[in-house]
Amino acid sequence: MQYLVSVIYDTAGLATPDEMAAIDAFNDRLEAEGHWVFAGGLVAPSSATVIDNRGEEAMFTDGPFLESKEYLAGFWIIQAADLDAALKLAAEGSKHCNRKVEVRPFL
Repeated sequence: MQYLVSVIYDTAGLATPDEMAAIDAFNDRLEAEGHWVFAGGLVAPSSATVIDNRGEEAMFTDGPFLESKEYLAGFWIIQAADLDAALKLAAEGSKHCNRKVEVRPFL
């Protein structure tokens, strides 16, 4: 089963060099153990554009969908046998990137 591990952070700063080294090592481990699907970091929420095309014409709004003290800073998509395995991997990812994470299974 695949899981989205969302990285949650409260400032727009990039990871430190030590954090990046730890993240790279964790990514290498995910790949080596067959859990890796995809991962990526995101730029600051101020660069976001929200698009609502449910009406007669698309509306484009600058900035994030929600104003919040925390935001999505990056993510992993991982493959794990079950939720317990995904949670264990996510806990290690949280430690390596030094940020909170949220785990959600794909439908």
